[in-house]
Amino acid sequence: MTDGPSGWLLSEREVVRLLSLTPKRVAQLRRLGLLKPEGQGYHFREVVGVRVAGELLAGGASVRQIRRALEDLRRLVPESDAPLAALRLKLDGQRILVESDGVSFDPRTGQIVLTLDIGDLEQQARASLARGMVRPLVPPALSADAWFGRAAELDQDPSQWEAAVSAYEQVVAIDPTCAAGWNNLGLLNHRMGQYDKAGDCYRAALAADPASYQAAYNLGSLTEDLGDLPGAVGWYRRALEMAPDYADAHFNLAGVLAKAGRPREAAIHWRRYLELDQGSPWAQLARVNLGEAEDTDP
Repeated sequence: MTDGPSGWLLSEREVVRLLSLTPKRVAQLRRLGLLKPEGQGYHFREVVGVRVAGELLAGGASVRQIRRALEDLRRLVPESDAPLAALRLKLDGQRILVESDGVSFDPRTGQIVLTLDIGDLEQQARASLARGMVRPLVPPALSADAWFGRAAELDQDPSQWEAAVSAYEQVVAIDPTCAAGWNNLGLLNHRMGQYDKAGDCYRAALAADPASYQAAYNLGSLTEDLGDLPGAVGWYRRALEMAPDYADAHFNLAGVLAKAGRPREAAIHWRRYLELDQGSPWAQLARVNLGEAEDTDP
């Protein structure tokens, strides 16, 4: 055992001896990338991950199943360098499941897996009757709120945008009707230059909530970025149909109309923007643009 910058390190030989790994198990773990090239040490959490994978293999899981589970777990906890140690796993037939707060779910889909013990269910029912209480027989659905909160924290830092994308993908996998999740996922893809994905997400947000004026506005912004000015005008107008006092939509619509050579229409929206926002730096820019539009208007 040697000391390292972040605590103790074990050599591969020490890991093999500590976990009583057979040559066959060593070969499987090496295929999974959990055993490192010769000479590299293992931190505590990495040893835990090797042990978890070894136990899954001993329980009948295949290397392919564990590799797939590892890929899914890295999406769930992208900040972890040892995802097998970060979450509690169990083998259920042909699936590897994650256990959290007494609920099992498939890490690939986010769907809850119910495993009801009939004897235990009967005992709980009798106890509920004796107390005069009603106990829910089905565990509550995994909340998308926790994933949404995590994603909202991550998307403030550009270096964490990929992790935020993964978190928002979990939100919409658990709750496909979450318009805010789709919209924010679209925004991140938009910022990262993934325009097709962004458009798909914005449209999914509108499908989930036809009154999502933010998604309509963002489709206008995306369409404008792609150089389709008539399309952008249409989306900005749709956003304003839903939210007539949405200042940003007035600002962007005015800008697109000005670029399209329609200064009289642009002036209408510059004026409306200035009614809604009089003191910000954007208001100063709007005043300049309004003056130019009035000078240009014949």
